[in-house]
Amino acid sequence: MRTILPIIATIAFNFIVFTAFATADNWSQWRGPKWDSISHETDVPDSITAENQRWRIPLPGPGGASPIVWENQVFVTTTEGDNDGASMFLMCFGIDGELQWKKQLDGKNQNSRDSANSASPSPSTDGKHVWVMMSNGILHCFTVAGELVWKKDLQAEYGKFDIQFGMTSTPILDQGIIYLALIHGDMSSKTKTSVGHVIALDAATGDEKWYHKRLTDGVAENTHSYASPCIYRDEDRAFLITHGADFVIGHSLADGSELWRCGGFNPKGDSYNPYLRLVASPTPVEGMIVVPTAKRGPVLSLATSLSGDVTKNENSMHWQMDRGTPDVASPLIYDGLVYLGDEKGVLVCLDAKDGEILYQERLFASNHRSTPVAANGRIYITSRDGFVYVVKAGRKFELISKLDLKEETTSSPAISNGVVYIRTFNALYAFGE
Repeated sequence: MRTILPIIATIAFNFIVFTAFATADNWSQWRGPKWDSISHETDVPDSITAENQRWRIPLPGPGGASPIVWENQVFVTTTEGDNDGASMFLMCFGIDGELQWKKQLDGKNQNSRDSANSASPSPSTDGKHVWVMMSNGILHCFTVAGELVWKKDLQAEYGKFDIQFGMTSTPILDQGIIYLALIHGDMSSKTKTSVGHVIALDAATGDEKWYHKRLTDGVAENTHSYASPCIYRDEDRAFLITHGADFVIGHSLADGSELWRCGGFNPKGDSYNPYLRLVASPTPVEGMIVVPTAKRGPVLSLATSLSGDVTKNENSMHWQMDRGTPDVASPLIYDGLVYLGDEKGVLVCLDAKDGEILYQERLFASNHRSTPVAANGRIYITSRDGFVYVVKAGRKFELISKLDLKEETTSSPAISNGVVYIRTFNALYAFGE
């Protein structure tokens, strides 16, 4: 561990007040509207128990996509059945659990490793429209009433996907733009380097705003990335972040051009790992970006005033943890602490200022697959085998509750209107007082 730069700790919280609810957040996309997995609501349940389960709605098939919520509507994608070739759907429920509509999506399901399927990228909404892409790359735009507005076949426009476990990267929505990071290629070659596609689309029409060819020297399986893009924004700067092919890269929101890149977590040479494909996504908060890697590799805390190749520039980093990254779950940064869902079911808590490990506690024997979320001093965590844990936020470990849903899950929880929503392979749950 090493401390290099101070952390800017100030975070501005934006609250949206609705007449139908107390102070509430819309959970408009995976990890919430700021890609930080934090809800600023104060009326969320302190624990998740059988007693505060509001409802459980069976779903027609499994999926790894997280639910999203806007006011009184909950959107979730699903297959119908768990076989290859099954149909795929976007479903809309009311917050009472009643089905409002169900729309079939183009294409057929394709299963991949670890029970993953085409219902892996999560949808997003602005309260007027909802956008959804399954792993076949067909992007749909519906109104929140379920009327199709447009659709776009990304493989037809940008080339056939060549990725081992499916295109599970989630498109993100920001200020009327849909951003995509399609990082894939020939994994059989040890010499052919990575050519990724970073794309911005007009959310209203699906028309291309800009396209950027993302080049790195990553080879073999490292040309495949399952991480999702995100956006860093403060008063002085804003940029898109993509992660994969041995580099995390910052892009201009105006045209996609590269502003900075950082590598070094899979250096070339005899120790190069040709199978260090990236799944977990970076997490941005004001003043820092926490960057995971894979296969128990390093975790980086980057500064945000970056330019050019900062790989060997120590002033670009606040700290680095040399080993112990999450493999799938993205980091959570909450109240000055960093929480990492270790691959083996261990929750690791670090001081965000200097990366000091404060505790490491095993929660379960199965894998972390979903990203932890936070609200009102609580961390909500789900395990691959269906346990839901609530941990008190803080420098010392304190388990508040544990509930066994007895159903597999890989999606991340969503929090809105005082309710925690959890999607398992079998059902959609709502928990709240």
